[in-house]
Amino acid sequence: MSAAKIKKGDRVVVLSGKDKGKTGEVVRSMPRDEKVVVQGVNIAVRHKKPSQGQPQGGLERSEAPLHISKVAHVTGDGKATRVRFEERDGKKVRVAVKTGEVISG
Repeated sequence: MSAAKIKKGDRVVVLSGKDKGKTGEVVRSMPRDEKVVVQGVNIAVRHKKPSQGQPQGGLERSEAPLHISKVAHVTGDGKATRVRFEERDGKKVRVAVKTGEVISG
């Protein structure tokens, strides 16, 4: 397993699936499972029965994890790009392949 190319706080675009083309911020990164949770994307709906704590019951919506291969980092102009690692000034940094700019974080 290599270092995480997509981290919490990154802006990403979904490349495939029902939410293709949607962009959002990574809320949670799970590098061991190779999954990420993106805000407002891949919404899962659960039907909850009424209970003492929630007497109304109803629908519970939450973001479900996406595989990391289905998302790509978004550059400043809003286009998807791959991420590579380079060594600059003696430090290992993430770099956008399309623009060559260093990705903070």
